[in-house]
Parts: sequence; structure tokens; C-alpha cells
Amino acid sequence: MNKIRFERVLKEMEQAGIEQMLLTNPHSIHYLAGHYEEPWERFWALFISSSKEHCLVSNRLFTLDEVNGIDILWYEDGQDACRLLCSRIDKNKPLGVDDGLKAVSLLRLMELNAAKSYRLSSFCVDKVRARKDEEELERMRTVSHINDLAMAKFKELIHARVTEKQVANQMLDIYRELGADDYSFTPLVGFGANAAAGHHEPDDTVLKEGDCVLFDVGCIKDGYCSDMTRTFFYGHVDEESRKIYETVLKAQLAAEKAIKAGMVLKEIDQTARKIITDEGYGACFTHRLGHFIGREVHEKGDVSPVSEILAQPGMTFSVEPGIYVPGKVGVRIEDLVIVTEEGAEIMNHYPKELQIIPVS
Repeated sequence: MNKIRFERVLKEMEQAGIEQMLLTNPHSIHYLAGHYEEPWERFWALFISSSKEHCLVSNRLFTLDEVNGIDILWYEDGQDACRLLCSRIDKNKPLGVDDGLKAVSLLRLMELNAAKSYRLSSFCVDKVRARKDEEELERMRTVSHINDLAMAKFKELIHARVTEKQVANQMLDIYRELGADDYSFTPLVGFGANAAAGHHEPDDTVLKEGDCVLFDVGCIKDGYCSDMTRTFFYGHVDEESRKIYETVLKAQLAAEKAIKAGMVLKEIDQTARKIITDEGYGACFTHRLGHFIGREVHEKGDVSPVSEILAQPGMTFSVEPGIYVPGKVGVRIEDLVIVTEEGAEIMNHYPKELQIIPVS
């Protein structure tokens, strides 16, 4: 149990007028209680109360350890976990629920008249998770460093006649050799026109001279995720592709430089988007500039054209502009950053200047 994190969540609940809340996101439960469980179809929840009478609702199947200070409400297969939970919920008050609560469980709680009403309360935890403490930031730096080292090795996998799948299938072993625990997401490998798909999954496409090579990759270490994208060219690069690459790089560097505590995140997106639009590729930048990241590769919060979130020290998110020309080429460059009092700390250090891989 992390008392400091609990207090921060309770403060957010107080400001939102929420006295009791049910949390079902396994990563958020781990963040507060110190134990991760993938419950699959079973009910798994942390009940948080302003009276601090918290409890963890757990099936007997799960083996719990690091949850000191939190009462455990045990149930067995065949028992009604929601009915047991009703003994802890004040039925005369609203109950906050997160967006991970399954409809079947919410409907059961409503059927049992468990609470006066129900409110979406995910933000009470999401806002706290968005600002990493120093222990979390150090883990983010460590896993991002592994990703830097991995990218150098991934580049070495590129050679004549290799396929996207052949490259992708070697990545997990490389990550593990470097100390990572697993992927943070399935790696994206795109050659040539496939890179213009944005989230193209590796297939049997064979590398050709002149292709761009897009790697969007990440790993997990000690519960925290990395995410980075680099785009290379094999053999040579034509002038249009070079212009696209330099435009994306200019936008990416400008966006990172623009980051300041207190600014609205949509302004960072606008910084990169304006550069790309001014070069005539606005319609080819088809996604937000970035997403929050930490225990999950995509956490709540983003850097988009409509994001009203204020940048605050400890926030970690991606900065990843891209230009995608269907049927031709796709370029994306991505780093993870930490918002600081002075600006931003860039967590990725693998080179970003245009690199041409020699034909082999």
C-alpha cells in the first residue's frame, strides 16, 4: 500500500465531491495497493473511501502479497462478489466507478441498490498517475535507455531480402538480452509504402532498395513502459522522402523545445502541426502528437489538437509527429519526455538525424 499515492487520490476525490469509489483497472490497483493481478473474467476491485476504510475485493484464487494496510474482502467462485461488496458501500451516497468496470458488474450493483447513484471517477486516479514520482521517473529513464540500446540492434537486422516479420520476430530476444521483461506493445515494422499505414503490423513484405524502414517499438522493465519510433532508409533516399523526413524532424524538435510547465498541451501539438502544414503535408499528419505513458503504454491524457490538459512537472508523454503519403512513404520520429520545471527532459537519446542503411 502506497500511503502517499492514496492521499493524493483522496484529495482528488474530495475536490470532485466523491466520498467512495470503486477502482477496477489492474494497473491503477497495482499503483496504489502494490499488487498486480490479471483477473480475466473474475471480479477484482479496490474500494476507496474518504473514511479510509478501503478494501480489496479478491477471489481466493489470487495470491496476494504487498497489500499491507488494506483489508481484503475474499470471495470464492460461485459467490456474488458484488453482493459482498455492498456491505462496504454506503448505499445512501453516490459511488464513483472507473471506466474499466464491466457493464455486468455495474448492472449488478444497480440491481442490488448498492449506491444512491453512480459517477465516472477514473480521473481521480488518472490525474495522480499522470504525474510520476521520482521512483517512477527513474524506472521510465531505465526502460527508455533499454529502448535506445535495442534500436541500435534492430537497425542491424536490416539487410537485403529480409521481411518485416523476420525482423520483428527477433526483437523480443534482443529486448530480453538487454534486460527488458517483455514488449510494452507488439512491435510495428513497416517497409516502404507499409510505413504510411501508421500502425502497420509486420507481414511478409520483402525489403527493397530505396524503402523507408519504420520501427515503432517499446519494452517493459519493472512494470514501466517505453515507446520510441525511428525511420531509416535502405540504400538511398529520394528527394521527396528526404524533405518529408527533415520536415518531421523539424516539427519533432520544435515541439520538444516548446514544452513548458503550465502550458496547455494542445499548444505543443499546434507547434509541430503548423510546421508540417506549412510544408504542405498537413493532411498527411493523421494523428495526435502524443500520448501519456507509464505503467501502460497508453495512459489517460494526450497531446492533441483539442487537449486542454496543463503540462505539469512529472508528466510523461510521447512526442511523435509523422507524415504518411499513401502508397509511397511514411515517416514518424518519436521520443518520450518528462515535463520539468524548466521545460522537458528527453528520455530517448538514439540519434534522430536521417540515416541511410547501406545495401548488403
